[in-house]
Amino acid sequence: MTAKPAPAPLLIACALGIEHLALRMGDRSGAGGPVTVLRTGMGPRAAERSVGRVLADPALSEAAVLATGFCAGLAPGMHPGDLVVAEETREPRGHVPCVATELLVKELVRTLPGRTVHTGPLTGSDHVVRGHERSALRATGAIAVDMESAATLLSAVHVGERPVAAVRVVVDAPEHELVRIGTVRGGISAFRVLRSVLPTFFEWHRNVLLPRR
Repeated sequence: MTAKPAPAPLLIACALGIEHLALRMGDRSGAGGPVTVLRTGMGPRAAERSVGRVLADPALSEAAVLATGFCAGLAPGMHPGDLVVAEETREPRGHVPCVATELLVKELVRTLPGRTVHTGPLTGSDHVVRGHERSALRATGAIAVDMESAATLLSAVHVGERPVAAVRVVVDAPEHELVRIGTVRGGISAFRVLRSVLPTFFEWHRNVLLPRR
């Protein structure tokens, strides 16, 4: 009898220690295969290096990759704790389309009832975006910005074909600019939301699994 191929693993990438802590505190009981939560460090270069290094490991070479953590919302009416499901990530070197975004939206709505979920392009930046930069990025069609998602997904698909996605929690929005993440209500709300998203990521993973060769 031929053994069933092992499922491809899931790599969840975030940048900050507080994001990593939130994910570590989440419920991992529903994982559909091996899961690695990677703290890449802050910024696109750190994300690209970390993801490329990890995916060079044969055990993770075919992993599905999901970028997550906090982001700055660009659209008026966004609030801390809202969720962003990227339809694509953008950065100067290219755009990366995301996989099974409709499933992510559906599962987020089910897992976190009452939370607003936004969909659209997620753009990358090499610095924290403030003030007038928001409106300039919004004019490109992007709905949110962070420093790592675009670099993470671009690095992942350059290593090899795989399902990729990005889900971010709004911690900073046009009418709710954040000064220090851990000391304001918006930061605490975003932390609690990020802590609750793992079941959604696992459901996405189960539906996009690639069999191990």
